[in-house]
Amino acid sequence: MIVAVDDPDDPRLAPYRAVRERDLVGRAGLFIAEGEVVLRLLVRRGRFPLRSLLVARGRLGPLADLLAEMPADLPVYAVPQAVMDGVTGFSIHRGLLGVGTRGPEPDPDALLAALPARALVVGCVGIANHDNVGGIFRNAAAFGAGAVLLDPATCDPLYRKAIRVSVGASLVTPFARAGSPDALVAALARHGFRILALSPAGTRRLADVEPAERAALLLGTEGPGLPPDLLARLETVRIPMAGAFDSLNVATTSGIALHYLAGLG
Repeated sequence: MIVAVDDPDDPRLAPYRAVRERDLVGRAGLFIAEGEVVLRLLVRRGRFPLRSLLVARGRLGPLADLLAEMPADLPVYAVPQAVMDGVTGFSIHRGLLGVGTRGPEPDPDALLAALPARALVVGCVGIANHDNVGGIFRNAAAFGAGAVLLDPATCDPLYRKAIRVSVGASLVTPFARAGSPDALVAALARHGFRILALSPAGTRRLADVEPAERAALLLGTEGPGLPPDLLARLETVRIPMAGAFDSLNVATTSGIALHYLAGLG
């Protein structure tokens, strides 16, 4: 349902107004998806319904096949590029934004119970950087992780930038938020996962660990890493590095570890 809009103050464009500022304060159950690759994934494989699209008029032709897949009653607001930039507050080079509905997040136990007998899960503790969360979700999808569990301090995987960095993986990879790091670990243990806490100080090399039928990779924030009390009671692993350097970006680390745990190494 293509709707031409020329007035930047049109109330129908309100969900797209001041995108960056709204990123910081939240959208009351909604989220913004940006760009053609992400929107195609959301439409074809995503778990979240779209509410509307905002499209620069010059992009309507190249997006015709995607728009044909949309529900007939989905509003597609077609606007001049200048109106799009004025409403959002910055230049949208991709010329395409969508508003989705997040809905209720699943319970961690319910999510884990639904996984098959052989499963790989990622646990994120205190990861507050959206780029890193997006990168972790991208790697989780690439290496077949069935779910991602988040603690309360880990940032929102449906934040616009996290979705973009994940190339839409956070829209298709199931995730749930536990009430605390301890609750996250307890849920994994209840469902028979071998929990591998990744740390530069890990007691074993990752490559020396036999991949398990049900494995969970636990990741902490860059710098402090996982909390010492968790490391003290979990099986810890490390990725050896050259010389005295012992630091990798956590998203990069997740890719290396998940590649191995998925049995692809």
